[in-house]
Amino acid sequence: MCTLIMATIQSKKSRGYKYWYIVESRRVNGKPRPVVLAYLGKADDLLKRLQGLYELKLKSYSHGAVCALINVAAKLEIVDILNKYVKASRHYVAEKPVRNNLTAGITFLLGAIGRVCMPTIKMGWWNWAKTTSAEYLLRCNLIKVDSQHFWDLMDSFPEDAISLAEQEILQRLLEVCKIHTDTLFYDTTNFFTYIDTTNTHCDIAQRGNNKQKRNDLRQVGLAMVVSKEDYIPLFHHSYQGNLQDGTVFREVVEKIKDRMQSLGLNQDTHTLVFDRGSNSKKNLAIVKSLGFYYVGALTPYYHKEVIDRAIEGMTNITVNYETLAVYREKSIIWGDEKTILVFVSDRLKAGQIQGIYQSLDKKEKSLKELQKALANPKGKKRDRKVLEKKIRTITEGQYLKDVIKWKLIEIEDGKYYMDYYIDNEQLHCVEEKPGFRIIMTNRHEWTSQEIITAYYGQSKIEHAFKNMKNSYHLALKPQYHWTDQKIKVHYFICVIGYLLSSIIWREAKLKAGYAGSLDNLLDLLNNIRLGTMLEESKKTGKPKATYKLEEMNEVEKRIMIALGIKNAHNEQPKIKNVGVYK
Repeated sequence: MCTLIMATIQSKKSRGYKYWYIVESRRVNGKPRPVVLAYLGKADDLLKRLQGLYELKLKSYSHGAVCALINVAAKLEIVDILNKYVKASRHYVAEKPVRNNLTAGITFLLGAIGRVCMPTIKMGWWNWAKTTSAEYLLRCNLIKVDSQHFWDLMDSFPEDAISLAEQEILQRLLEVCKIHTDTLFYDTTNFFTYIDTTNTHCDIAQRGNNKQKRNDLRQVGLAMVVSKEDYIPLFHHSYQGNLQDGTVFREVVEKIKDRMQSLGLNQDTHTLVFDRGSNSKKNLAIVKSLGFYYVGALTPYYHKEVIDRAIEGMTNITVNYETLAVYREKSIIWGDEKTILVFVSDRLKAGQIQGIYQSLDKKEKSLKELQKALANPKGKKRDRKVLEKKIRTITEGQYLKDVIKWKLIEIEDGKYYMDYYIDNEQLHCVEEKPGFRIIMTNRHEWTSQEIITAYYGQSKIEHAFKNMKNSYHLALKPQYHWTDQKIKVHYFICVIGYLLSSIIWREAKLKAGYAGSLDNLLDLLNNIRLGTMLEESKKTGKPKATYKLEEMNEVEKRIMIALGIKNAHNEQPKIKNVGVYK
């Protein structure tokens, strides 16, 4: 037989007022006890609810990512640091301008957060921001933040202040977080723009070899140094888009040393890793004079004698659970002794062989078209030297020069027959050549495994650039700025956004065991929403707002706790100098 327990409405008196509750009698330790199920308020409140005098409105906002970014920015005091370097140069503007009750520092932070969460043009920033909890967390009105607002305050930040501000932010970061910086990775990339060819207000955007194959557009270059773990950017430099990688490296390598010294990083315990695009005899001499330890790569095509020695003397070693055939020696290259490692990358080899056959197919197609043109009885007379030069142009290539054999026979005056064939024996030899990588270092005491692991870490900065070209998060584009100063400040804002997101990713991995990518983490955080309940009285018209996080799954809960923002909607992060300069 089952006993039916009914809930009842009971009252309690407190300080002379009677309050009503829904109460149920339950047994606790074998004895009946009243258990409160819900609080109903005073009799008047209960009557209003029963008569439907309250109207409830619900709305939710994207909250997790915005809250996490603001929280990290508050810890690093980014707004305060940026505001220090604001100095407007125009005589009709205050030296430290305020627009719409916002300082330049908070404006740059808002731009960086927007870049991380949902890259938009600055005119469309508010359309995104109003769907987030940014206004609530910062306790300020953002509706007037538009492209003119950004332009005015970006204009007040001098170019030469960018490096100083970045340096101070990183100094603060190293105080707050223990970042592992023993190995630093350097590389460059570029971003195409839609700046018109006739635009003379901009020197930094130039045509060059664009890495996204948009050679028809002007581009801006970006050089970065990131940490071994978590890809945290420790240095950035924007430069003219037509400069070669080697030229840029010469310009920035001393600045990298200065940055390391300013951050208290000992050169003797740090190693700079860079790709072969930065190598040259002159560049390595500069690296040596600056006292860097380094790991770099050499181009096999220009060091064939090293490859020839390596083929005869390779031994197998295990690197990251993978067996590699490796050759090691000390050699004098470019006037200095270096430890040289040669090994075969199966992935690179497969890709290069595929490229060889694709190139071979194109060359055969061109040769067949030439054969057909020469066989045409109505064809024009040809000059032998010109014809031979054309054939050599078709058949030349890094690997295919000796693979395609051809001969040119004169049939009559100015008329020729061309024949060719593929030397399969030579092609087989060519197939054995691809896949070689040559690494050099002055870390002579390191094991081969340590050297190769450091070199493979170069892919970390490639991941960083890949993130910054992600259309959904962290994208540096779109950027509609037409002067060098604005473009450089825009790049700085984007790097700040990437720095903040890298720290969030690091914390999620360390404290919540998160194993996903940065992109997936930002998606997850964007999907954590803050609900707002507005209870409006039909009599007084005064709304009562209640804020509550929407239901989260276990992973989302762990990450919110790890990032320290589970209760941030009740205890908003405190950021100084939002509306005034101190």
